[in-house]
Amino acid sequence: MDVSAGGHRVAAEVVKASDGIDQVVLQNGRGASARVSLHGGQVLSWKTHWGEELLFTSSKAIFKPPVAVRGGIPICFPQFGSHGTLEQHGFASNKIWIIDDNPPLLPPNDSNGKAYVDLLLKPTENDLKFWPHSEVRIEGLETLHYLDNLLQKERFTDQGNTLTFESEVDQVYVNSPDIVAVFDHENKRTFFIKKQGLPDVVVWNPWDKKAKALVDFGDDEYKQMLCVDGAAIEKPITLRPGEEWTGRLEISVIPST
Repeated sequence: MDVSAGGHRVAAEVVKASDGIDQVVLQNGRGASARVSLHGGQVLSWKTHWGEELLFTSSKAIFKPPVAVRGGIPICFPQFGSHGTLEQHGFASNKIWIIDDNPPLLPPNDSNGKAYVDLLLKPTENDLKFWPHSEVRIEGLETLHYLDNLLQKERFTDQGNTLTFESEVDQVYVNSPDIVAVFDHENKRTFFIKKQGLPDVVVWNPWDKKAKALVDFGDDEYKQMLCVDGAAIEKPITLRPGEEWTGRLEISVIPST
C-alpha cells in the first residue's frame, strides 16, 4: 500500500518471505527502506537510500519459529539473556506477531516522510503462566559499572576511555546514559543509539571460538557485527494489573571520518 505523509510519498507493503511468514517492507520517499518480519516483530533489514545495508543478519540464521533469528533488531522481552526465569531473551522474539490495524497516530512533526507499521504480540495462555507480573569502538559507557556475563555476572567498573574489541565480550552496563555512540571507522560511519525507559546497555560479540560453536552463526561473522542494545536487567520492570510501560530505542547513523 502507498500512503502520503506530510506531502511525501511513502510505501508499506506486506510480502510473503521464503519461510512463508509475512514481512512488512517500508520505504520512504528518498528510497531508504526497512524490512520487518512478523516472526518476532524483528527488523531484519535497514538500508540507506543508496542501498547500503546497515544491519547484520547471519548468513546461517534460522528463519523458522520457535528459533529466534540471529541478527537484525530483535525484541528481547520480557527478559534479556538469562537474566530471569524464562528461556533465553524471553518469548517475544520466538512468536508470530500481527499488524495493528488501528495504530495510534504519530505526532504531526514526527510523521513527515516516514513509513511505519505498528505490530502487536498477543500472548498465549501458556505465555501468561510464565510472564513476570545495537576497528569499532563505543563511547558513552566510560567509568560505568557493568555485569560481566562471562564471569558469573560479577560486577566491575569500566576503566577505559572507550570500549574496543579484541576478545569475546558479554557485558551489561547498568544505569547507562540515554545516548551511546558506536564508531565504525572502517566504514566511516557512526551509529547513535538513543533509548528511553531502558536504563541498561548490553554489549556482546562472541569472537572466534564461540562463533564456531553457534549453529546459526557463521565462523567469521563475529568480525562483521556488534550487538549494542538497550535493556532493563539490573532492576526488572514489574507491572501491576492495568499498568503500562514503554521502552523506546532509536538508531541513527551519520557519515564520520
